[in-house]
Amino acid sequence: MSKKLVGLFALVILALVLLAIRITYINFTDGEQYSRIVLSQAQQRMESRTIPYRRGDILDRNGTILATSEKVYNLILDCQVVNYERDSGEGTKSKPYYEATVNALHDIFDIPTDDIRGVLDGEDTKDRRYYILKDGVSISDKKAFEEYTDIDSEANQELSGEAKEQRSRIKGVWFEDDYKRSYPLGSLACDTIGFTYTANEAEMGIEGYYSDVLNGTDGRQYGYYDTENNEDSYVVQSIVDAKDGNNVISTIDVNIQQIIREAIISFNEEIAVQQGIEVSGSAQTPKGAENIAVIVMDPNNGEILGMDSTEWYDLNEPRDISAYYSETETANMTDTEKMAIWNQLWRNYCVTEAFEPGSTVKAITAAAALETGSVTGSEIFNCDGYEQVADRYIGCVAGHGDETLAEAIKYSCNDVLMQVAAKMGGTNLIKYQDLFKFGKKTGIDLPGEVSGMVFDENTMGEVELATSSFGQGFTCTMMQEAAAVCAIINGGTYYTPHVVSEITDSEGTVITKTDSTVERRVVSQVISDYLREAMGMVVEDVTGTGHSAKIDGYSMGGKTGTAQKLPREDENYLVSFLGFAPLENPQVMVYVVVDQPHAEKQDTSAYAITISRKIMTELLPYMNMFPDEALTGNEEGNAEDTATQSDPEAGTPDEETASDGVQDNESGSSGGGEDEEYGGGEDVSDESGGEYAADESGEEDYDNN
Repeated sequence: MSKKLVGLFALVILALVLLAIRITYINFTDGEQYSRIVLSQAQQRMESRTIPYRRGDILDRNGTILATSEKVYNLILDCQVVNYERDSGEGTKSKPYYEATVNALHDIFDIPTDDIRGVLDGEDTKDRRYYILKDGVSISDKKAFEEYTDIDSEANQELSGEAKEQRSRIKGVWFEDDYKRSYPLGSLACDTIGFTYTANEAEMGIEGYYSDVLNGTDGRQYGYYDTENNEDSYVVQSIVDAKDGNNVISTIDVNIQQIIREAIISFNEEIAVQQGIEVSGSAQTPKGAENIAVIVMDPNNGEILGMDSTEWYDLNEPRDISAYYSETETANMTDTEKMAIWNQLWRNYCVTEAFEPGSTVKAITAAAALETGSVTGSEIFNCDGYEQVADRYIGCVAGHGDETLAEAIKYSCNDVLMQVAAKMGGTNLIKYQDLFKFGKKTGIDLPGEVSGMVFDENTMGEVELATSSFGQGFTCTMMQEAAAVCAIINGGTYYTPHVVSEITDSEGTVITKTDSTVERRVVSQVISDYLREAMGMVVEDVTGTGHSAKIDGYSMGGKTGTAQKLPREDENYLVSFLGFAPLENPQVMVYVVVDQPHAEKQDTSAYAITISRKIMTELLPYMNMFPDEALTGNEEGNAEDTATQSDPEAGTPDEETASDGVQDNESGSSGGGEDEEYGGGEDVSDESGGEYAADESGEEDYDNN
C-alpha cells in the first residue's frame, strides 16, 4: 500500500515538474503573444466612456441666469453582471443578483419591472456591458440609490440580516455624469432665449445663434495597451478632460422683460373683459390680439433691452400647448397640425415676420427728403384731404389745410407725405430705404431674420411711391423699423441691433466683447434734431396723434401707425406705436405692435399706446430716468386705458370725404383742440406692390394709420 502511495506521489511530482517546464518554455517563447491576448481581453472589458462637457450659461445683462446646464446622471446597467449565473447544485443555475437589482431599480427610480426585465432578457441587450436605463437622474435620486445599497451605512443598521443580504446582491448598476438644460425663468424672454431640442443642439433664439459658442468638447476615458514606454506590457487608463462651453452675456434685462410681459398680460385681460370672456380660473391664456410684440431698445448703441411677442411657452416644456388648447383639442390634432402650432409658437415675431408698417415709417420718408435736399422742412404744404396720383385718388381723413413737414408728422398727414415723396422721387426713396436697411436684414444676432420686401427701380411707380411714403405697399420687420427710427433720434447713426454683449469662458474670463457696431451715418445731426422735435410734437402737443402716450413729467416723442392688412375687404388692422424718452437725448425706445386687436373696432393705434404707456410708466423710473419737466398733476386723461378711448389716429371720415371714396385713419385736425386729439390716419396699398382695386370713378378707398 505504501509503495503505491509513493509511486502516486512520484507521478504527481513529475507532472508538476513537467508542467513548470512547459510553462517556462511557453513564457520564454510565446509569452509576449499570450500577454497581448490577455491584455486585449482586459481592454475590451474596460468600457471606454465619454466625459460630457457642460454647455455654457446664458445670462442677462445683470448676471441673472436665463439658461443653464444642471448636473444630472445617466443610470447605466451592466447586463452581464446582473445576469451572472452560478451553479446552485443538482445541475441547476441561478442568477443571484437579478431579482434584487430589478426590485431596487423599481423602488428607487420607479421604473416598471417589466421594462427592466425586458432589457435584461432581450436578445439584443442581455449581454450589454453598457445600457442607459434612465437619463436625467437627479442628484437626490442618485444619493437615494447609493444609500439604499450601502448596507454598512447608519441608515441601514436596523435592517434584518435577510434584508441586508438582499441589498448586498444589487450589482451591475452605476452612474455616468451628464447635464440637462434648464431655464429658471420659464417662459420669460422665450422668443429671445430659445431652447435646446436635444442635449446640446438648438436652432432658435440665442441658444441657436450662439450654439457653437455655448458648446464645448467632450472628454474621454479609455484604456489602451502600452508596451512602448514600459518593460512590462499592461492596459493603461487614460483620461482626456472635457472642455466646457463658453457663457453668453445678453443685453436683455429680465426686469424690463417682466415689465413688458405684465403690460401685455394686463392688456389681454382688459380686452377679454371687454369681450365678456372670463379671465380668472381660465385654463387658456386670454388673447387681446392675434399677436402683440414689443421691442425695448437703447437707441445709442443698438442693444436690445427687452423683446417679447405672444404667444409664450415654457422653455423647459416647449411642446406644451395646454395654455392655448384643451386636452381634447390637442388629442384630436395630427402631427402636422401640432408642428404648425409649434412653429408659430416658437417664432420671434420681432425678427421673423414682415408686415406693412403704416405711419411709423413717415419719419424715414421725411429723413430721406430732407437729406436729399428735396425739401427744407420750412415749406408750407396744403392738405386738401386727398392726393391724385396717376389715375388714383389717395386720401387723408380730411383736409388739414396748410402744414409744415413737422406738422404733417404730428398729425400723420398722408397728403403732405405723398407730396414730399413726389418731390423726392422714387430713386431717392429707394436709396434711403436701402441705407436704413429696409429690404435687407439688420444683422441682429438671432436666427430666422427676414428682410421684408421693398420696391426697386423696376417696380416703383407713382402709386407705389405715394403709398410707400406712409408705410403701405412694402413690408418690413419690427427690428428694421426700430433700428431705423433709433438712427433718426440718436443723432443720425445706424447701429446694428444685437442681443449679446460679451462672451466669457467657463471661469468667467471675458473672451469677446461685442462693441456697438456703427454701420453708417444715415442723417445729419441737424436733420435728426428736426425730426426728433417733430416726433416730440406727436406726443407733447395735445392735438398730436400720440398725445395719450404722454407721461406727466417726462419729455417724450413718438409716432403712431395703423395699417390695413390684406385682404383689404376683411378690414383687419395692424396698429403700432413707437415712443422714446427723453426728447432731447433719448435713452430708450419702445416699439409696440398689436396685430389684429380682438375688438369690434380694430383701426386704432390706441391699443398699442395703451401697452407702450404701461411699459414706459414702469420703465423710466427703473432705468433711473427722472422727470425732466415740471409735473402738472394732469395727464389729460392719459392715466386711463387708451384702448377704451377713441382712436388717437383713426377717425370717421366726414360725408364729403367718404363720398370721394377716400379714408384715412391717422391724421388729427390741425386746428383741433383737446377734443380733436384723436384724428384720422393714412391709406393703404396692396402688399404686392401696386395692384389696387379702384372703383368705377378711379378713386381709391384706403383705411390706414
